[in-house]
Amino acid sequence: MKKLISSIAVAALLAGVMSSQAMADPAKGQKIYLKKLKKACGFNGAKMSAMHTQDEWEEIKESGKLEDEIIKLCPKVKKGYLKEKWLNDLYDFFYKYASDSGNVPSC
Repeated sequence: MKKLISSIAVAALLAGVMSSQAMADPAKGQKIYLKKLKKACGFNGAKMSAMHTQDEWEEIKESGKLEDEIIKLCPKVKKGYLKEKWLNDLYDFFYKYASDSGNVPSC
């Protein structure tokens, strides 16, 4: 019984740690875009997000090329400028407000 409870506790702990990647936030991504990318990109977040559909943003993220795509769309952004911890939030922002989402951000 003690072994079972220990196993469940370890599983719960691992699930909590592993889910932190999944806890990205579109609102936080919007703030990052406004503070760090809007000026360099030259357009607002609504336009940036609408450059791809949700499926396209998902494919870009899964292939590990989100930073490269941002650099392609915003040539003033240089490689290494974007922090790794920003990318999940930026992705959630872009995905939520993609061209086929029906959502429009307030930036």
